[in-house]
Amino acid sequence: MSSGSVSRPVRFETWRLATVYVGILLAFTGLLIRLINLQVIQKSNWTLAAVDNYTFETKPAAPRGIIYDRNGTILARNLASYNIVITPADLPDDESDIQSIYRDLSSIIDVPVGGPVTDQSLEEAKLFAACVPGPGIAQLVALQDTLAPYSPVKIKCNVTQEIARIVEEKAVDWPGVTVEIEPIRDYPTGSLTAHLVGFLGPISAAIEKEYTAKGFIPNRDKIGYAGVEDSLQDILAGRNGTRVVQIDVAGQELRNLEPPIPAVPGNNVYLTIDTRLQAAAEASLLQEINYWNTYFGKVRISSGVVIAMNPKTGEILAMVSYPNYENNRFARLIPSYYYQQLSEDPRKPLLNNAISAEFPPGSVFKLSTATGAYNENVVELGDIIQTPGQLLLCEKFNPNDICSDRNTRPFVDWIFEQNPAGFGQLDFQHCIAYSSNVCFYKLGGGYQDEIKQGLGIERLEYYARALGYDQTSGIELKGEQDGLIPDPQWKRINTGENWSTGDTYIASVGQGYVLATPLQVLMSGATIANHGKLMQPTIVREITDGDGNVKNVWFNPEDFSLSFEQMPGSYQISPFTPNMKWDVTVTPMIPKSSCQDGYCTLNVDDLKIIDPETIEAVRGGTRLAVTDSRGTLYKLYKDFPIAVAGKTGTAEYCDDVARKAQRCQFGAWPTHSWTLSYAPYDDPEIVVVAFAYNGGEGATVAGPIVERVIKAYFELKSIDIAQGRPGFGQ
Repeated sequence: MSSGSVSRPVRFETWRLATVYVGILLAFTGLLIRLINLQVIQKSNWTLAAVDNYTFETKPAAPRGIIYDRNGTILARNLASYNIVITPADLPDDESDIQSIYRDLSSIIDVPVGGPVTDQSLEEAKLFAACVPGPGIAQLVALQDTLAPYSPVKIKCNVTQEIARIVEEKAVDWPGVTVEIEPIRDYPTGSLTAHLVGFLGPISAAIEKEYTAKGFIPNRDKIGYAGVEDSLQDILAGRNGTRVVQIDVAGQELRNLEPPIPAVPGNNVYLTIDTRLQAAAEASLLQEINYWNTYFGKVRISSGVVIAMNPKTGEILAMVSYPNYENNRFARLIPSYYYQQLSEDPRKPLLNNAISAEFPPGSVFKLSTATGAYNENVVELGDIIQTPGQLLLCEKFNPNDICSDRNTRPFVDWIFEQNPAGFGQLDFQHCIAYSSNVCFYKLGGGYQDEIKQGLGIERLEYYARALGYDQTSGIELKGEQDGLIPDPQWKRINTGENWSTGDTYIASVGQGYVLATPLQVLMSGATIANHGKLMQPTIVREITDGDGNVKNVWFNPEDFSLSFEQMPGSYQISPFTPNMKWDVTVTPMIPKSSCQDGYCTLNVDDLKIIDPETIEAVRGGTRLAVTDSRGTLYKLYKDFPIAVAGKTGTAEYCDDVARKAQRCQFGAWPTHSWTLSYAPYDDPEIVVVAFAYNGGEGATVAGPIVERVIKAYFELKSIDIAQGRPGFGQ
């Protein structure tokens, strides 16, 4: 640099410095605002998030209640299932020790060790649910190690008690390996009571939110899927406990954050059925089915039902639906192949035919027609009715229809093929005893000048309902159907046709569009047997807690809700209290009517009762079916030591199965078999109904089933009395 050069001062612009300061100030301001927002404004949110990070809530499972029959025989219980589990975090540090444990364990429980753990093998392991064979031990443990190393993974489920004992002994030298005890449902009576007891299944995605809100754990807890396991789910399930614990980042429990809430066991349920009578009823049904199928050399009778009830209390003593299924096969999981097999079976074994299947009741329905005809003065006790083998009816769809050959059709009696002359002259009670179709055609629809005014379909509908038809019973089982008593409006809506006099004739003998469940048929007989009193059918006798204390429980059949205090529309199911639905001789249920020219006008606002005299007249007819040598039940009970009464039924049908087999031939339709009986006649304590699908004549097929069940009932009662036990009805 030359001596003459002079340094020039650097000019610093103040706005640049100000910009830097402002930037720094804004940055610190932003940080301060963010800090205040996080530390003050959002403090509670972040505190909750932090707590959630180390808080874990578990819900210890509640033991499910036990199901018993009326005598204390176990129908459903909880058994210990032994699972072999491994906790990854507790395994040794040395890989060779781990592999040694895997090899030794594999030889005992028959699960492969598995090859090297790779990303692909882990992805394949994710496709398998717990307890499903597939992945090796190494893959299952490695997958769990990536998810929750302090939580055990199931390696083998439901091992024998012997294997569990061996593993427990070896576990001293196998850190991380333990035996987990898991309760599973067991049904000692199996298929015998499967339709009544039901089974358990997983909580589906559709109802997961509902049950999660109740404290259930999806993928662990099970709920009822059928029978009382389903309908009494809230009673049997109990309430899961709660444990709130602190965990570390690996999922290891450190301490309780809140006092644990123990699980509340489910209540125990005692049913009204007697397993001994249930077994006798099933054996009687199968004996008859096997006999006739062997006799014809083919499967003729494909399904059947037997129900026994105490008509004075409404207690169901036995309820058998064939075919059935083995509910023990659903104890751990529902096998897809078995469930598909049951679902595709045309006989529908998963369906409880006693309450969920509807069939034409045939002649057992004549009790309704007889009750209505006598109560409406269509016939008197001593009136004589002409019952030829067939009669010709001028079938009218409108009052002004003119009779001609085109609308005249024959209506035959069931005895026509044996005796074309028919039964001849019969009084009212012999019409019931002999089950004359022609007699009931006339009582139901009238006939020329002999019976100018029959009961008519409108009035028949009300009498049938008074005996229990055309409505659900309210029993504590889901899936009950309501049957059908048709009327002119129903036919116009569903077929587009007017009602005809022929429709009334057919309905009067329980055919045509009339449908009923076996339980409804039983209820109609129970009402007659019990002098007009229809008791609420029930399968629940008592509900107790774990200490044996009886609980007060009410049941609402409208929505299957259960409560520990009486609610509108509910009836008491525990402790057992006979609940009367109605007494037809006291409760006005029948509209008063005025009839003219074959048509009746009903006044639904002015109701009347069924006279006690009417019920006794019908009861007399059912007794005559046993005592008269031509009665439909005479051969069955002529030597029976106890007075029995009842009604048989043979119902023509044409359903999808019959059409597919081309059996719906006019005049030769296939027939179902029905029989209804009660005893003792003067003071009935049991009423039994039997149904055989495609069974043929009622007295021949269903009759012997009922006779054997009634005989078994009184034999078991004698045994109970001799041994000083309470017995039935106590």
